[in-house]
Amino acid sequence: MVIPRGDAVALARALIQIDSRNPTLAPDSSGEGDCARTLASILDDWGFSVQLMESVAGRPNVVARIGHQDTPALMLNGHLDVVGVEGMVHEPFSAEVRRNRIYGRGSADMKGGVAAMCAAAVNGARPDSSRQILIAAVVDEEYESLGMRSLLAAGIRADAAIITEPTRLAICPAHRGFVWIEVVLTGRAAHGSRYDIGIDAITHAGLLLAELETLERTRESGRHHKLLGRGSLHASKIQGGVGMSTYPETCNLAIERRTLPGESTEKALKEITDACARVRSKHPQFDARVTLTTAQLPSDVSVDSPVVKRLRGALEREELPVRIEGLSAWTDAALLNAAGIPTICFGPGDIALAHAAQEFVPVEEIELATRVLTRVVREWCDETDSFV
Repeated sequence: MVIPRGDAVALARALIQIDSRNPTLAPDSSGEGDCARTLASILDDWGFSVQLMESVAGRPNVVARIGHQDTPALMLNGHLDVVGVEGMVHEPFSAEVRRNRIYGRGSADMKGGVAAMCAAAVNGARPDSSRQILIAAVVDEEYESLGMRSLLAAGIRADAAIITEPTRLAICPAHRGFVWIEVVLTGRAAHGSRYDIGIDAITHAGLLLAELETLERTRESGRHHKLLGRGSLHASKIQGGVGMSTYPETCNLAIERRTLPGESTEKALKEITDACARVRSKHPQFDARVTLTTAQLPSDVSVDSPVVKRLRGALEREELPVRIEGLSAWTDAALLNAAGIPTICFGPGDIALAHAAQEFVPVEEIELATRVLTRVVREWCDETDSFV
């Protein structure tokens, strides 16, 4: 596939037209392989030094460089996987342009951003610079971040990173983490008429939910983050019961806790176990087993950090508004920051359209993101002062 060198819009459309649904979320998909190989070929044509680094069989990360590998690196990062297409109200992979918007699954989340960062890298990089630009397009961000974890395990590092997630061109230095918790409530099965021996596990789940709702109301006056507001908790799924005339023996409750920077997984888990203990103190027959399912860390970079200042300066010099916000969704920035790489998010598109029935990215935002990131890349390559 031939894409004009540095043409972000053409590259975005080409990537959106490739079905790269995450195969864990969409078992009928072959995954990100075709998209990764296409992007690698295009970046090779554009003059990058390109590697395909397989993290999962048939699902390679794309790592592309301009500059020498052993020099200070600015990483531009994005993910190639997209979620399923069920319920979409337009063709998911047509990349149709209407009203100056590109429609398609992954257009906002985040192939528009991937295209902008690649075009910016080739437009702004200096091959003879003493610094390098590192493109990392990874797989599996939408599920377990196997691509980013593999990249870090392989020793890929940078002095700073920008992930081009959809932020509507706002600078997003922080986002929440999340903790997924399962609670299994155990009652006693009995005929529906035998209130004397039956113990209703579903009702006990309701008692716990009421306790958690009380806890949730206290967060308004509790800990807040200047960009993210407060943490949160909600019940995601509930399942229980076998028939109308049977006391339910078990009820499974799935809970998601969104955490602020500084809040630990252990703290989130303790909130649930403490709530169970309070219910049990009033209802001795209450029986609950609490299990951690998975967790991802929050991400937080100071608004005064060099990478934020650099991006702010680029926006100002392009005479664009500067907005610094918290990002609502989780991203691979948390993993990069945990590895010691200061990482923020900035890109075209609206995160509210991610995973939605209608998904699009404005062409103008791709073009503006490319302009701003090109300036960041050029200044990184031209300067010798520390970036971090």
